[in-house]
Amino acid sequence: MQRRQVLASGLLVTAVPHWALAQAIEKPKLTVAVGGKNLLYYLPLTVAEQLGYFKAEGLDVTIVDFAGGSRALQAVVGGSADVVSGAFEHTVNMQFKGQRMRAFVLQGAAPQIVLGINPKTMAGFKTIADLKGKKVGVTAPGSSTNVMLNFVLAKAGLKPSDVSVIGVGAGNGAVAAMRAGQIDAISNLDPVITLLQRSGDLKIISDTRILAESDKVFGGPMPAACLYAMQTFINSNPNTAQALANAIVRADKWIQSAGAADIIKAVPESFLMGDRAVYIDAFLAAKGALSPDGMIPEKGAQTAFKALASVDAELAAAKLDLNAVYTNDFAKKANAKYPKG
Repeated sequence: MQRRQVLASGLLVTAVPHWALAQAIEKPKLTVAVGGKNLLYYLPLTVAEQLGYFKAEGLDVTIVDFAGGSRALQAVVGGSADVVSGAFEHTVNMQFKGQRMRAFVLQGAAPQIVLGINPKTMAGFKTIADLKGKKVGVTAPGSSTNVMLNFVLAKAGLKPSDVSVIGVGAGNGAVAAMRAGQIDAISNLDPVITLLQRSGDLKIISDTRILAESDKVFGGPMPAACLYAMQTFINSNPNTAQALANAIVRADKWIQSAGAADIIKAVPESFLMGDRAVYIDAFLAAKGALSPDGMIPEKGAQTAFKALASVDAELAAAKLDLNAVYTNDFAKKANAKYPKG
């Protein structure tokens, strides 16, 4: 009788794996905050959502979109979201501010951020120093687009205060601001960049969609979009974090083998900004900067720290535990579960 009960129990678990999985997940219903969901920077997040990878892991994920990564971070700090889909360097900055946050799966192997000037208002542009006193558009002040701008300015001997930073978002508002001449330069991402470039409204001066150029700009591997959360959340919800990592790694791998037509079908129509050809070009330009496996490079935290330290003397002098801002434990398990995506 006992043996039959054990067998029955085994059959029950085998027959309903989703039930067993859901029981193991501490927080199946959760909110992910993102700043600019339409950007190719966050393509794995959208793919995981649209292709049902979150659901397959037993998760009910609500994605809330903000104007920039700094706003998404504020949502988690304020308690209205559980996890951020945002730029890796925020984990370093938040530890410096006394808040322990940890990245646990990677979406972007390079920032994909492009800095370009407006050929209408800066026809005589020669060097980065020419940006002094100019208006530069970023997705949102304090976001990764702002961080890259500050870093590039610092390398040219300029301070962040030498330019006027204006938040223009990550969509049609950014395009309109550039075309109207409201900003002299822009630090933004695809598809915004490709759309402006194709219409002749942008001249690129620094392009981190190219891995080699990103490494050259930042002096090492600069991890970009990732999922990160409060360390307390990860400690309390390890199975939930694992399920999220599984879905993102699966999406990372699907993207690497996908063609442009597959991507067009997978993303919402609104992401195409009215021009499928532009979105395809943008995807092809950004694909090489997307993570193939969700793994965060070992030297990535040090690179991010150096970038932030270049414009913040207090942070530069701080003694931070850079091993505490990321973990590859979840991504490793996800790769073992989905070796081929």
